[in-house]
Amino acid sequence: MVLNSNRVEHFSGGHDTAAITISGDAMPPLETHEVCLPPPRTTLQKLRQRLSEIFFPDDPLHRFKNQTLFRKLLVGLQFFFPIFQWATNYNFKLLRSDVISGLTIASLAIPQGISYAKLANLPPIVGLYSSFVPPLIYSVLGSSRHLAVGPVSIASLVMGTMLSETVSYTEEPILYLQLAFTATFFAGLFQASLGFLRLGFVIDFLSKATLLGFMAGAAVIVSLQQLKGLLGIVHFTSKMQLIPVLSSVFHQRNEWSWQTIIMGVSFLVFLLTTRQISMRRPKLFWISAASPLASVILSTILVVCLKSKVHGIKTIGHLPKGLNPPSSNMLYLHGPYLALAIRTGIVTGILSLTEGIAVGRTFAALKNYQVDGNKEMMAIGLMNMAGSCSSCYVTTGSFSRSAVNYNAGAQTVVSNIIMATAVLVTLLFLMPLFYYTPNLILAAIIITAVIGLIDYQAAIRLWKVDKLDFLACISSFLGVLFVSVPLGLAIAVGVSIFKVLLHVTRPNTAVLGNIPGTQIYQNLSRYKEAVRVPSFFILAVESPIYFANSTYLQERILRWIREEEEWIESNKDSNMKCVILDMTAVTAIDTSGIDTISELRKMLEKRSLKLVLVNPVGSVMEKLHQSNILESFGLEGLYLTVGEAVADISSSWKAHS
Repeated sequence: MVLNSNRVEHFSGGHDTAAITISGDAMPPLETHEVCLPPPRTTLQKLRQRLSEIFFPDDPLHRFKNQTLFRKLLVGLQFFFPIFQWATNYNFKLLRSDVISGLTIASLAIPQGISYAKLANLPPIVGLYSSFVPPLIYSVLGSSRHLAVGPVSIASLVMGTMLSETVSYTEEPILYLQLAFTATFFAGLFQASLGFLRLGFVIDFLSKATLLGFMAGAAVIVSLQQLKGLLGIVHFTSKMQLIPVLSSVFHQRNEWSWQTIIMGVSFLVFLLTTRQISMRRPKLFWISAASPLASVILSTILVVCLKSKVHGIKTIGHLPKGLNPPSSNMLYLHGPYLALAIRTGIVTGILSLTEGIAVGRTFAALKNYQVDGNKEMMAIGLMNMAGSCSSCYVTTGSFSRSAVNYNAGAQTVVSNIIMATAVLVTLLFLMPLFYYTPNLILAAIIITAVIGLIDYQAAIRLWKVDKLDFLACISSFLGVLFVSVPLGLAIAVGVSIFKVLLHVTRPNTAVLGNIPGTQIYQNLSRYKEAVRVPSFFILAVESPIYFANSTYLQERILRWIREEEEWIESNKDSNMKCVILDMTAVTAIDTSGIDTISELRKMLEKRSLKLVLVNPVGSVMEKLHQSNILESFGLEGLYLTVGEAVADISSSWKAHS
């Protein structure tokens, strides 16, 4: 439908109002375009495209297109084993950088490995085992060049908390170790399955806001738990809530050791100082990277020199020498605690996977290369499955070690191989040296590592930008502190899901007005220059319309119309004749949504109001057409733009007046 030589002019007709006049000069005619259907496709074609977009948004097979058979085999090998992508171009210059970075992160990984194993209530040697085998496997399967693999604080804390709630690691150490290895196996199986089935979007339910609160709460609990080592307390609570931990600290004042406190606080101040130096001057990253190992060496020397005079300082004790012993025979695959192991594995698997992928993508973005999330899931999963059979517990990419790796100049995952080699040398020859290493230094290392997880500035930004995100963050934080670590995580996920449901079931709608002199229609509440168009009520829906929100949208639209009629009556403006529904942002619709539009048209028709639809997207247009609902709207019921709808309907009214 074409408006020959007519144009639409706006002029102020009262407060926030525009009147429409049709004239025949000054502006070119406004052409009315037809709203087209998408190209016809079979149901199978639609299903194929939909599944492709759900599971293969990155089109991972595009490298295989238009390739010879040999080339396809080579690309396939590189796809499943990323080591073959960079190995052919590897040279001595890259090796030199990787050796430096590998030795640097090894100096951090060895003391952290021992410390995090203690955090998980496991023998310290298991932490070193977990810093040897998993990095080697990841170096073959992983696609991140800077991810430094090993035990991490959050997964260690969660595993220790969940298992120790049911099984005592002091009374039943063998069973506890079996459950830890089994949980690691199921964590790896779950992670690899997500990657293989391309279901990585599952972990997206752990939003950044949720993780921010969870990690901050966990960092506080972990730090308070380390008071056992810093104060020299022997009988300490195994609970992980704020009140029981603080209660245990003050009820056991008679066990406090002044020698332990002086040495522990001194090393803690030293570690925190080196951390601050490296944060303020990134080029001095090596200071904070080397300080944990330096602290271990220095504290061990002090204990050896003062052991005849200082008796209150507890030490690690004997650590066995040798490579990782096989542990496949220790997997607990049947019995009353199997459900506990599976549950612990899934929770720790999700947390470690989220951290590992986030860290990998962070450093990939800094160096302008891409990390395949699904391949990372498979790499981390297979790494943990193999680790569970070689006396390792859950591992992933550590942010602190990866940051050191990046700053030290790592070029490829060979830095992980160098780190694993350094750990191997330690396992074979240096274990007796840790006999007199005090527990207090492990506590100081853990506190220094986890304190960086408390990001109060990010929480302030959440409050300023999104109150619901802040609610998810604070719920997670308080849940971890006062309820428990797993339940705190569950609360946070629940709040995140509630936020999604809130957006889905209560979508935004907005009243639009025209910006004078243009064909642009924008939100009246946002743009003060936008004005109402007399006789028209223009409403935009900013979400899909389906069963979850169709009833709400119908009620909300009718309320908008009622409020507009009241505004017209109070301002003595021209009566409403037409309701225009801008569907530009309606990306999908189902049968419930179609029924809602049909019912809305009938209800408005009874009130002598015309309902017009504007710019439905392809899939929405197709469903509206197939449902035959468009026939009831007539010739003036569907337009491509709001401007065309206003101009054409106004012209029609003038022609009939």
